[in-house]
Amino acid sequence: MDVEKELLQLKERLDAMPGKENKLSMVIFSGDLDKQLGAMIIATGAAAMGMQVRLFFTFWGTAALRDPAKKVGGKNFMGKMFGFMLPKGRNKLKLSQMHMAGLGTAMLKDLMKKKNVSSMDQLFEIAGMLGVQIVICEMSMDLMGMKKEEMIDYPYLTTGGVATFLGDARESAIQLFI
Repeated sequence: MDVEKELLQLKERLDAMPGKENKLSMVIFSGDLDKQLGAMIIATGAAAMGMQVRLFFTFWGTAALRDPAKKVGGKNFMGKMFGFMLPKGRNKLKLSQMHMAGLGTAMLKDLMKKKNVSSMDQLFEIAGMLGVQIVICEMSMDLMGMKKEEMIDYPYLTTGGVATFLGDARESAIQLFI
């Protein structure tokens, strides 16, 4: 069999496969400020380019979605402990490197402001305007004693499980894990 014929057959097989949609599915596992900034910059950039974007916040990443102004009662001991130990909201996240007791985080935020880089608050606002969907992992919320009532108000916020993410990822042209 010649190479041209093999390539043609391969192309035909590829064309027959179900296509990937113009979607980005991203797992946000990390609760580190720098990683969450990167995730939000990628998400808003993809949405601005016309991609459908769905972010799946799980484990430590869910802390960024807690609303510091909301108080929720009825938590068990472990839920209260996680609530105390985890950052309460995206503005309380720390750097993964060079945090230096808060000095590194403050320096980065100051530098971002001077360089006109969008803050986490601005990135979430932009994401909402662009239709970026956020799914909070139900299992992670349950394990860490979090409740939907304590999460941020965001226009496209839902809860779901791993099957929700996998269903989206299967159809997406791009899948990321941060």
